Amino acid sequence: MQRTDAPEILDSDACSPEDVLSALRVIASVNRRFGGIATTQWMVERVAGKTGLKHISLLEVGAGPGELPEIVRQNLAPRQISLDVTLLDLARSHLPRTNGTAANSSKSNQAIVANGLALPFIDGAFDLVSCNLFAHHLNPQQLKQFMREGLRVSCCAVLINDLVRDPLHLALVCASYPLMRHRVAWLDGLTSVRRAYVPAEIQKLITEEFPADARPQIEISRHFLYRMGIILWKKSAPGNQPGTR
Repeated sequence: MQRTDAPEILDSDACSPEDVLSALRVIASVNRRFGGIATTQWMVERVAGKTGLKHISLLEVGAGPGELPEIVRQNLAPRQISLDVTLLDLARSHLPRTNGTAANSSKSNQAIVANGLALPFIDGAFDLVSCNLFAHHLNPQQLKQFMREGLRVSCCAVLINDLVRDPLHLALVCASYPLMRHRVAWLDGLTSVRRAYVPAEIQKLITEEFPADARPQIEISRHFLYRMGIILWKKSAPGNQPGTR
């Protein structure tokens, strides 16, 4: 199945504020029920286990309302892993409302409007740079730029949580309208699967972008319902001795 890049409705000005919020609620539900939260949580735990870090600063790029990192933060607290989350999104309408009326606007999270391809932070500002359902919005050159920016801004690793392109995955999304019951979220879901990468393509992009002596180590894991988790390890990360799987 060939990758097909096409714009998504939520990335345009074609949605009313009400449609944006409704579609984001559907996406949040998909993350809760179909592996999105579990994938990011697995990667954060993986980093914590390899580095020994118990207090982790995390920048979530393309964060939307920020529900996913907030739930991960809550889930990890009983395990004595503390997450300090900063949310970043290009669209202010996607971020939590400052008055607290948006679903899941945690007061512990900072929200910043900025471009994920030109992160407005100094080198090593965060332990982790993370994204969920963001990578497939980027063409190969943009994805390379994001990985390079993420590695610059992170101390330990970049975490990419995204879909895997597959004909069966597309068929499942086609049949999911009765579950989603939201036209924009459903149409964007179809587009997202067609735009998504497969692990071999991610590995090829990293090989093309980074010379061998500066290439990050990559760890790719497969998760429930066509999700993949990608950890790009910085060579300077404490306790970093990951393998590739």
